[in-house]
Amino acid sequence: MEQDAEIDRLPIDLLAHILMMITSFTDLAQASGVCRKWKQGVKEALARRKTLSFAGYKMDDDSTARLVRHAYSLKELDISRSRWGCQITDNGLYQISLAKSVSNLTSVSLWGITGITDKGVVQLITRANSLQHLNVGGTFITDESLSAIADSCPRLKSIVLWSCRHVTEKGLIVLVSKCRKLESINVWGTRVPLDCFIGLLTIRPALQIKPRGLPLNVMLPVV
Repeated sequence: MEQDAEIDRLPIDLLAHILMMITSFTDLAQASGVCRKWKQGVKEALARRKTLSFAGYKMDDDSTARLVRHAYSLKELDISRSRWGCQITDNGLYQISLAKSVSNLTSVSLWGITGITDKGVVQLITRANSLQHLNVGGTFITDESLSAIADSCPRLKSIVLWSCRHVTEKGLIVLVSKCRKLESINVWGTRVPLDCFIGLLTIRPALQIKPRGLPLNVMLPVV
């Protein structure tokens, strides 16, 4: 009588703990196809993951959303564009927004994803009410997204708007005025005038405006 392999004797909880150490999504997919027990182990491993980073992977809407839906404990999500090209679109952000874990996310990076617009960002952000750190640098968002962030993310501490050339002074003022816990904002490459940044410091004097070196050391008006 053929004996089971040693790993097949492991309890499902321990198997899931081991599978959590696998960082390659390709390897996880292959492990999931070994047998029913391993498939369940992969599901439980994903359910325990607090961070997911797709940077460096060529992901599409369906595969990304499917993994996020299984990551019930997720806190940090990184789907930044990589040199291989991330194919995430507004439809993908909509699918991700339906995941149970979205309301518990504290950090999201959409850096450089050029296939998304305000429509997708707003759908995701309006459900990510626990967000503290957001990177939307290199995207084509406008003030519409900034308004949604201001209304939906009261705990926001930092935001990267690197090269977001379609945001305006009006959107930044709304963001800084409503996000009272905001500590840092990266505005490198935006097209807003210097006076806008001085105005932001008037609203929130302790705000760190990056990149460092902007000539903001001027006398602020007395309120």
